Amino acid sequence: MARAFYDLSDVLSNDTSDFEFNKHEIAYLTPELTAAQSAEWGLGPEYWPGGVALSAEVVTLSTHSGTHVDAPFHYGPAVSGHTRTIDEVPLEWCYGPGVRLDFREADGATGISRDDVEEELARIGHELQPLDIVLVWTGTDLKRAGYESRHSGLRRDATEFLVDSGVKLIGIDAWGLDRPFDVMIADAVAGKAQFWESHLLGREKEYCQIERLANLESLPRPTGFTVSAFPFKLERASAAWARVVAIVDE
Repeated sequence: MARAFYDLSDVLSNDTSDFEFNKHEIAYLTPELTAAQSAEWGLGPEYWPGGVALSAEVVTLSTHSGTHVDAPFHYGPAVSGHTRTIDEVPLEWCYGPGVRLDFREADGATGISRDDVEEELARIGHELQPLDIVLVWTGTDLKRAGYESRHSGLRRDATEFLVDSGVKLIGIDAWGLDRPFDVMIADAVAGKAQFWESHLLGREKEYCQIERLANLESLPRPTGFTVSAFPFKLERASAAWARVVAIVDE
């Protein structure tokens, strides 16, 4: 049996650092530079073959930069019980059958409702199972400035439907699982909707999100693949970076 791997992670790059909502910076330490720095250890460039040492990088970023998994702790205090941090998220939540829902044509201001989710599930012929990993495909270009305002997100009733169906991990190829930032602000100020309504559902019903997925168009079909989305183990953190991969047995 052949096995194919599909990388669903965005590339963290300095090319986008100027317009990211959560800023990051990658400093590249070249072999020439580390050879010069080794003088602090009593060695120097002349010690190294060819006058060069090793490569390294220093990265400054938020836990919500790049492709990452949000823990329940990110959403605020739980209505009852303990709120899990990213290092406490059960590993079985992060590996399981994947389901891709196509919402590339969904309206960003209106958002994606429960009815929309049920219609898309019917279209692809899938009945949700506990621990399915649902991937929301919006087609957002994360490499264009202002991308946080150019996607559609899940309304509370859609997220609640997924969680009530046993889904513990929901991903999206956009800035966040909720609607665009500017739309949410406008509705919140006007008293029309709760700001970050899908996020805040997590205070009542525990689940995790993957934000800033990429390459969902590369998947050969909407179901029939396995998702691996294990987050980096950071103590007491609200989120952590993940290399998200879809595995297809062919």
